[in-house]
Amino acid sequence: MTHEDAGHYAAKHPGGEIDPAIAEAITAKEKDGKITCSAAHAIAEKHGCTPQTVGMTIDLLEKRIHKCQLGLFGYGDKKEKALKPPPTVGEPLRQAIEKAVENERISCAAAWAVAKEMKMSKLEISSACEAMGIKIKKCQLGAF
Repeated sequence: MTHEDAGHYAAKHPGGEIDPAIAEAITAKEKDGKITCSAAHAIAEKHGCTPQTVGMTIDLLEKRIHKCQLGLFGYGDKKEKALKPPPTVGEPLRQAIEKAVENERISCAAAWAVAKEMKMSKLEISSACEAMGIKIKKCQLGAF
């Protein structure tokens, strides 16, 4: 969705239905109409559902997701990234990222898996991807 679509997130899910328990959990965690990526993932884990289900419910409630764990959006008033690409990416990390790339992109879930495999933070992985010119697509919550 574009910035012009802000506040019309439910339009992404025609016919989508709100799960009351997930909606209640989101409402309890949101502040000023926003919920963090981390809180959304915690809700998915607690309720035994996919992050995509929580993300859809967030959209249907017309809430915003912020503070992406990969540092891609939701930081500051100007929706800045929290990324600080390193000057170089070590060969083992470069290989792990390249192995996870599909169609010249890496998914959010694959970036998380690389972080776990390499025992690094998610932000370090996304920063390395930025340095390598690899875009991260297919947010687990459906935000991008």
